[in-house]
Amino acid sequence: MKKFLRDLFDDNNTINEKSVVGFLAFLMMISFAVADIVTGTLGKDLVINEFIFNSFLWLVLGSFGIASVDKWINKSKGTDDEVSE
Repeated sequence: MKKFLRDLFDDNNTINEKSVVGFLAFLMMISFAVADIVTGTLGKDLVINEFIFNSFLWLVLGSFGIASVDKWINKSKGTDDEVSE
């Protein structure tokens, strides 16, 4: 984990930071859904402010959308950022 964090903040890395942020926001949305299901089965309402959930939604859509567009642009230019062996 320590190596991953060090590589994440390195300028010359192969980790896509946008995808990491998007995945973490997606995990938060999943945890909201699981908590809502659990509290619903217990007969209690889980109050989640709509703007908080929408913020995570926009983070996920933006992160994965930007990563996809970035990959598409690099592919169309012929400069693929992937490391070839």
